[in-house]
Amino acid sequence: MGRQIRFSKLLRSSALWFSILLLLGAFAATAATLDGAKSAGQIGESVDGYVHLVDKNAPADVKAVVKDVNNKRREKYQSIAKKRGVPVEDVATLAGAKLVERAPAGQYVMDSNAKWRKK
Repeated sequence: MGRQIRFSKLLRSSALWFSILLLLGAFAATAATLDGAKSAGQIGESVDGYVHLVDKNAPADVKAVVKDVNNKRREKYQSIAKKRGVPVEDVATLAGAKLVERAPAGQYVMDSNAKWRKK
């Protein structure tokens, strides 16, 4: 009898964990990632050091990725600029040039004329 109760609890516990894992998997499947959005041609790197929407009609999760990535980059650029005693824009521009250069073939990059091109 005790073994049956423990088995029943184990099954309920396993079912709960399985449900949680399925839910987390669903979130992961719908949430955009930086690399995924770049590969899909929805966003691209720019010489200004930030990512921008290539597709202005991109879904909200892609727009959220752009906002999040750019906020993190801005914080990092500010930190570097403060340490070096240079303008933030200079740090961002230098980083942007490197990011555009390193972008793999097939992804979009924005040039200094604000024009998108596919590498």
